[in-house]
Amino acid sequence: MQDYIEAHLAEEITLAGLSRAALFSPWYARRIFREHTGCSPADYIRRLRLSKSALRLRDERIRIIDAAYDCGFESVDGYQRAFLREFGCNPKEYAMRPVPLALFTAYGVKFREYLHKERCEMSGIKNVFIQVVEKPERQVILKRGVKAEEYMGYCEEVGCDVWGVLTSIKSLCGEPVCLWLRPPYQTPGTSSYVQGVEVAQDYDGPVPEGFDVIRLPAASYLMFQGEPFAEEDFCEAIQAVQEAMDRYDPGLIGYRWDDENPRIQLEPRGGRGYIELRAVKRSEA
Repeated sequence: MQDYIEAHLAEEITLAGLSRAALFSPWYARRIFREHTGCSPADYIRRLRLSKSALRLRDERIRIIDAAYDCGFESVDGYQRAFLREFGCNPKEYAMRPVPLALFTAYGVKFREYLHKERCEMSGIKNVFIQVVEKPERQVILKRGVKAEEYMGYCEEVGCDVWGVLTSIKSLCGEPVCLWLRPPYQTPGTSSYVQGVEVAQDYDGPVPEGFDVIRLPAASYLMFQGEPFAEEDFCEAIQAVQEAMDRYDPGLIGYRWDDENPRIQLEPRGGRGYIELRAVKRSEA
């Protein structure tokens, strides 16, 4: 049903359509949807459409009336009221001066079982593409955990809603990132694994309550990118890239690892492959 909603978000979505996608009766489809996502299909669709419209208001010169109708609202007033209830601000005011919002993040229910799978034996390891990328001096707006060293532990400590807030902030690379921090960026009593968004070095916009800001220097990174993968294989895709990174010797191309700068993880997306970046420095002659 989540896949069906994503594929038909710009169209009219009915409970009958969802029940056909799920192969359950409309009554049971609605029941299990609420059980597994915590909200009704109608609320889920409304929140997802509002969040996507907020990103359009942030990035495009779109009229409020077009945003409203594209979201499936029959009137601008109805859209404005829904936007205000969801985000606490008026869409016109937001379009003029975007602020961090708690965007709705539609986490896939089908992924939950895969997050707890035991470490698998890798068979038929695919290619991992490696290239050097340069990152400028920048700031990172981030949310710290307590002891987390990976995604699941982090979500248990701070919740999974952080990603929605970070997505609402316009990033240098176009999306939020996860980072593994080391001193001095990791403060005492906080996690090494954090989620954040990279912004310009002169960023002076609002910072959400409970978030910190760090400044990172310009640095070279090796970007490791795996091949596209089926959604149910994302754990194996992450493992393959991380093992390739552990085996790789950057001295082969004239670099050495730079562990003073944080390692960076991008959101695993099957269509582009899993991506992780590790900082490097030029080897001394």
